[in-house]
Order: sequence, then structure tokens, then C-alpha cells
Amino acid sequence: MTELTADDLWSTRFRRDREASWRELEGMLNSIEKRGLASLGADSLARLPSLYRAALSALSVARAVCLDRNLLDYLESLTSRAHLCVYGPRESVTGALLGLLASRFPEAVRAAWKPLLATFCTLALGFSIAFVLCGENLDRYWYFLDAGRAQGRDPTATYDTLRDTLFTDKNDDAALSAFAAFLWSHNSRVTLLAFALAILGGLPGLLLVLLTGMELGAMSALFHERGLAVEWWSWILPHGITELSAVLMGTTAGLHLGHGLIFSGPYGRLGAMAQRSREAGPLVFGAIVMLFLAGLIEGIFRQAVNDVPVRYALATLTASLWIVYFVFVGRKK
Repeated sequence: MTELTADDLWSTRFRRDREASWRELEGMLNSIEKRGLASLGADSLARLPSLYRAALSALSVARAVCLDRNLLDYLESLTSRAHLCVYGPRESVTGALLGLLASRFPEAVRAAWKPLLATFCTLALGFSIAFVLCGENLDRYWYFLDAGRAQGRDPTATYDTLRDTLFTDKNDDAALSAFAAFLWSHNSRVTLLAFALAILGGLPGLLLVLLTGMELGAMSALFHERGLAVEWWSWILPHGITELSAVLMGTTAGLHLGHGLIFSGPYGRLGAMAQRSREAGPLVFGAIVMLFLAGLIEGIFRQAVNDVPVRYALATLTASLWIVYFVFVGRKK
């Protein structure tokens, strides 16, 4: 017969005195993991934190004086599970994302209307400069776009060539889907680049927006000069409203962080950046969602629909929906 040591006797008493509360906590955790917090009654929910703290205290004592490895493993597992239930997120990933779209994203847009207006004015300035200069002399077109960016839409192209770039006979669903995925990936990189550059004090991000406006202005001047203004805007507006808005929001989020980096205030740079990150996060998330929608419109709808009035109708509908969404959605009563 094996003789019990003092440590064995201590472990037995230690477990016996506390095992009832551990089993109670374990039963609660099993219920939560299977059916969620709603499966517990009000009394059980009130007891959950105290049982967790008691188990945590027991683990601390056991680590200091107990040599029973099985007991230590049990308590470590029990407290780890309890920590997730007590301090873990209260909603699913899907619920969190829907909450962002339903309230935090439009709220963030309304709160950031001043820097958003500044980025829009920067885009409009770039567009106006290039549109006026190229309208006076199309040779200046090359100041703003090179041959690779123009992709055949340049002053050397004929009327028919330019018109053909605005309409397509493609109806291959697989090809259109792949094109939409490419556009979303490309535009997301542009938006994240604008966000990252804006962090550096704001000026690099605003410069990127200015250059984007210049490219759009130069190309618009070309199509206007060729007598294709109506067709051009029917081609650009359905997706451009959503896409350019997303780029502006990514830049605005970066400006918000950049302002906190330069003017940190009493919290210090790290504290200010942490606070600004929570405020800018919904803008970046919403911008990526908007780019996904713009990619679908640009890669599928616009490529498959050649009717100009229908394109303008979609552009009008898109603009109206975004205005309603950003003005009214997420407002607290």
C-alpha cells in the first residue's frame, strides 16, 4: 500500500473544499459553449464572474504550492474557457460586420465630413486643372497620363475607337466575374495606399487624390472634345460614384490618423493613434465594401449593358441610395 505524502493530502483537501464551485462553473461553461449566454438564467449569469475569479485564485495558489499536475491542467483549462465566456466578444463576426454597416460606418462618415470635404475638393481641383488645360490643348493630355494608363484612350485614337472603348459585346459570365474581381482587388489597393499615405501627415494621400482627379479630368476632356461626353459619363458614373467615394473615405481615414500623429494632445502619440484608429476603422471597412460593390457594377453591369439611359438610371439610383444611407442610416432616435 502506497503511503500518502503531505502534498497528496493537501491536494485532496484543496480539491474537496473547492470542487463543487469548479463543477458549477464547468456546467455553466458547457451550457454557454453549446447554446450561448442566453442559456443561463439571471442568477447563473450573476454568479459566473465570481466563480471565474475563485477558480483563478485557486489556480494561483495551486501553481505556488501544489505538485499535482492533473489538478493544475484542469484548473488552467477551466479558467481559460471561463475567460473567453466572461471577457470574449458578445456577438458573432457576422453580427459585428452588420453592425458596422448598419450604424458605425455611416456615423463615421457624418463625423468626418470636414476632412471628407477637403479630400473631395482636392479631387475636384485636380479634375478642373486637367480638364481646362487639356480642353485648351489636347497635347497636354500626356502631362497627366502615359500610354500604359491611357490604354488606347488618347488623342491619337479616332472617334470610333474611343466609342468602342465605352461599349462592349461581352456576355461571358465567367469573364465578367473575373474582371469584377480584378477591379475590386486593384481599387482596394489604391484605397489602402491612399489611406497609408495620408497617415504621413496627410499630404502624400491628398497628392494621390489630386493626381487621380487630374487623370479623370484629362480623359474627360478628351471624350468631350471628340463629341462623346454623354457616352463617356454614362460609362464612368455608374461605378465612379461608388468607387471615388470609397477612395476619398480611405484617404479621409488616413488624414484622421495623421492628424492624431501630429497633434497628439494630452494622450501622447500612441494614445491618440489608438483612439483615432477606432474612429478611422469603420471608414476603411466601409470603403472596402463600397469598392466591392463598385467592382460588381464596373465589371458586370456596365460591361453587359450598353444602353445609355439605363446606365444613367443606375448612376442616379446609386447616388440617391448612398445619400440616403449616409444621411439617415444609423442615427440614434
